[in-house]
Parts: sequence; C-alpha cells; structure tokens
Amino acid sequence: MSKTKNTGFTLIEIMLSVATIAALTGMSVPVYQNFQVRNDVHIATDVIAQSLRRAQVLSQSMEGDSQWGVTIVNGSITLFKGTSFVSRDTDFDESFEFASSMAHSGLQEVIFSKMEGLPLSQGSMTVSTNTGVTRTLSINSKGILEY
Repeated sequence: MSKTKNTGFTLIEIMLSVATIAALTGMSVPVYQNFQVRNDVHIATDVIAQSLRRAQVLSQSMEGDSQWGVTIVNGSITLFKGTSFVSRDTDFDESFEFASSMAHSGLQEVIFSKMEGLPLSQGSMTVSTNTGVTRTLSINSKGILEY
C-alpha cells in the first residue's frame, strides 16, 4: 500500500495570507502618509533656514557689492540679490518650491545688511499643513536662527 502525500497550500490558507497582507497594508498607509507630511514640513523649514544662512553669508562677503535676501511667496522660497524682492537682480535668483499641501505664515521677506550680515527684519515664519503639522523658524536681530 502506498500513500500519496499532497503538497501545496489550500484555498483557505491562501485567502488568510492575502487578508493578513491587506490588513497590514491598510494599517501602514496612514502611518506612511503622516511620515511624509512631517518630512515635507521639515524639508521646507530646512530649505528656508539654509536660504537665510546663504543670504547672510553672501551679504557678509559683499558678494556682488550688494545686500542679499530671502522671500517666501506663493509656496516658493527665493534667494535674491538686492535691497528688496521687487528691485532685485533676477539673474541671481535661486528658487525652491514647497510641497503643494503646505502653507507659510509670518515673515515674508528677510534682507541682510552688507558686511555685518544683520537681518533688517526679525520675527518668525511658520510652515504648516492642513493636517495640523507645523514648524516655526525664528530669526533674531543678530541673525541667529532657531527652529
């Protein structure tokens, strides 16, 4: 008498495996989305800080014998050469875009003095999303950034 042994998976085992994978995927999607939103806010804040630092250094070194500044308008961060965004030299603009889900409030424009590199305006900027994730960056009269 020979016994034949069937190998393989039953339909119920396959269905349980698929259901388990679907449940794990369903639970991980909101976590991933939250991570992505927080990451976008941190990246935007870091780009603002780096642009402010770069404008300060360029002003201190009197690059192009001019003041340098940063403006944030319509979801775009622009590093510019000049005494204001309106009267800037557009050949030197460096622009970066926010993620479309973010909003900015607070200071719109910061310009640094030649040689000293001191900001002509002080205050804070807040980057936020519609899901309530926010991050605030402050610049004081000495040009020190805190975020």
